[in-house]
Amino acid sequence: MANIIQSSQAYESWLRGQLGADLVEDDLLRKHMKMRSSSFAFLRATYWRFAETVLDICPDLASAPTVLAIGDTHLENFGTWRDVEGRLVWGANDFDDAAVMPYALDLVRLVASALLAVGAGGPSAQAIATSVLTGYDRGIGTPMPVVLERDHKWLRKALTLPDSERRDFWEKFAALPFASKPAPAAYAQALAASLPANCAAYLPKPRAAGTGSLGRPRFIAYTDWQGGPVLREAKAMLQSAWSLAHAPGDRAIHATEIAAGRMRSPDPHYRLVGAVLVRRLSPSSTKIEIDRNPDLLLSPDMLDLMGFEIGNCHTNDPTSGPAIAKDLGARKPGWLTDAAKAVATMIGAEQKAWSHAS
Repeated sequence: MANIIQSSQAYESWLRGQLGADLVEDDLLRKHMKMRSSSFAFLRATYWRFAETVLDICPDLASAPTVLAIGDTHLENFGTWRDVEGRLVWGANDFDDAAVMPYALDLVRLVASALLAVGAGGPSAQAIATSVLTGYDRGIGTPMPVVLERDHKWLRKALTLPDSERRDFWEKFAALPFASKPAPAAYAQALAASLPANCAAYLPKPRAAGTGSLGRPRFIAYTDWQGGPVLREAKAMLQSAWSLAHAPGDRAIHATEIAAGRMRSPDPHYRLVGAVLVRRLSPSSTKIEIDRNPDLLLSPDMLDLMGFEIGNCHTNDPTSGPAIAKDLGARKPGWLTDAAKAVATMIGAEQKAWSHAS
């Protein structure tokens, strides 16, 4: 197996081959710095490495039933949006690496991310895994979208921004600098197609965001329409790192397929235009970040709901629930805790190797 330095070089070489001149080299450097900052940030930045190594670390998971899965699950891959009825909905919100894989991997990666994020005095590995599995079991049995308009008051309260933060949100995007050259046609056209008719004139602006997707170009359209601001983002999409490692012939982008699954209520502005993903940005599209509120993000209720939402995503095929339930019943107690600990240990070791070498 290649070491982390060799693996990173190989993956970034592939990225350059896919994106060519559109690759944002400065963002790759920003990603490398984040990878040095903590094991949690390292996990977020290196899904391709997880895809390469997880079945070597946990070979017994290879036999689990396969589903169209999220892939890059972690504590911060959950947030809110408005559905077609204008309702506030919460759930997984990044499907860049969605692919067909053993269902258990989404659970293992989520729990591993929590183990890397938890501080002294936080919940135990067993408690984290139990909360996630409890929610997941409920999700595959009775899946449904997590709509916050009436239910889950505690989560709606946590995610609703005060007026000052709503103002800061719009000011942050208005203040983004313009690029030194026009946005490539694919992004400019995707943004234009996503906006309502008769918007005020605008110029696409580049944006750096995320962790694992740093290096891929992103552009925003910030404009006014009908008396208020409107914001869209367009970013490059590529073959899932899971498919790249395990099914190279599957070059399809599965993001919108899983996002619009039968047990989800998606954002109608979450669209794929060729190989460019467009989504709406707004103060209603928020998430809880580990640095700002670790106690809430690692609480039993939140971990349970994350497990439940993974179940929502995994049951797009109605036959998958019973097959998964049967597999879960056959696994030994503590399997998720053990697997997540092994993955977290590997990630921690590789993060140290990266930090010492870079």
